[in-house]
Amino acid sequence: MQVSLSMYLIVLPMVFLAAVVDAIAGGGGLISLPAYTLAGLNYDFASGNNKFSSTFGTLMAAVRYARSGKILAVPALVTAALALPGSWLGTRAAMALGNRVMHVFMVFAIPAVGVLVLFRGKGPETSRPVTPRQYPVCAAIGLAVGFYDGFFGPGTGTLLIVLFTWLLGMDMVTASATCKPVNLASNVASLVTRVAAGNVLYALAVPAVCCSVLGGWLGAKLALTRGARLIRWVMLGVLALLTVRLAAEALGLD
Repeated sequence: MQVSLSMYLIVLPMVFLAAVVDAIAGGGGLISLPAYTLAGLNYDFASGNNKFSSTFGTLMAAVRYARSGKILAVPALVTAALALPGSWLGTRAAMALGNRVMHVFMVFAIPAVGVLVLFRGKGPETSRPVTPRQYPVCAAIGLAVGFYDGFFGPGTGTLLIVLFTWLLGMDMVTASATCKPVNLASNVASLVTRVAAGNVLYALAVPAVCCSVLGGWLGAKLALTRGARLIRWVMLGVLALLTVRLAAEALGLD
């Protein structure tokens, strides 16, 4: 597949915005995955390219959060350990279903996850300690959300933040930080599977990595200094526009 200038103009700024949003509040894939499909890639290549670029953006955000001391290491490692096989299973399931089924799934899943982003609670003001008795909960979260990340992807970080705040009592910034190593693990497992299947268009994915890394660095900085409210509303506005566009495409109205 040839990469055109219009594909770069669609994908690169959207990947940057997605990485900023994802580093702050999760859900960046709600922006970046549809951007790849709007650029003309089928679902398999869109997912492969999205995993390629988002993995490096997530890595940058994880490094910045780690330097701030906000990541709870043991809960993150326990959750990540189960996210790896969960993501591999989800990716294999998505590849088995094929492009048409996954595109229809996107039209319905993106608004649903967007509603979760809009109405999720703020969580506690300060984190409660995560005890060893809660490690099985971490493992269950990792397996379930890992499967979701491999199967679909967008909103994975948001789901992790919601579950970390609701079930483990983390505050929002700690949950955002702790979810990054988990999201990175599930991204890597899914990416390896996509690369092995030849689902990465490197001429587009490599420039997107640069945008994703810059976005991840900026997003983590904003989360640590200003919080996520403004970026969350920006994400929801972009999400609404992309949902309309995907629905129109699915109905043959474009």
